[in-house]
Amino acid sequence: MDTLFAHDSFFFTYIVVPSLIFLARISDQSIGTLRIIFVSKGYRFWGPFLGFFEVIIWLIAVRFALKYIDSNIFCYIAYGAGFAMGNYIGIRLDEKISLGTVLLRIIPKKDTTELERYFIEHHFGLTKVDAEGSTGKVKIIFTIIKRKDIPHVTSVINQFNPNAFYTIEEIKAVNRGVFKPRPNRTLLESIGFAARKAK
Repeated sequence: MDTLFAHDSFFFTYIVVPSLIFLARISDQSIGTLRIIFVSKGYRFWGPFLGFFEVIIWLIAVRFALKYIDSNIFCYIAYGAGFAMGNYIGIRLDEKISLGTVLLRIIPKKDTTELERYFIEHHFGLTKVDAEGSTGKVKIIFTIIKRKDIPHVTSVINQFNPNAFYTIEEIKAVNRGVFKPRPNRTLLESIGFAARKAK
């Protein structure tokens, strides 16, 4: 066993080292993707906090890569693959956590009475305006919702107003407004809840 993990052994150089580089790059890039997302959403504490761990893990990966990269092409492959996989995992984590608020703009194809009633009864705020498009007069409904409510709200739109045109835009901050009540959770609790939900 000692011979297997010796620093000059084939197993250590071509299996263990690339695997460690791959895992380290996944970790630091996943954290880095989340850090960028948190910073863009205005989480002033979590951005620097995640950045601290991101750069330490990155230094570990670079240390291994620079030490063995001249004699081991698998280090190149592991470094690049870990970077790519880390981006993917970071994006998936963001989707699961679903932090933030979005603006939903709906241009319905038919009467919106039932859709509006549903929004009001379920505590979704809405604003509607009359407008005119290329095919004539239309109504536009605006509602600001939590990102985690997007699948539910879009399914409601398709139920009450099939073929409605809608767009979703990320917004950074909201002052007041009407939002669906939900239990208060800290960010760590939200991450834990998303992880349990994903299992």
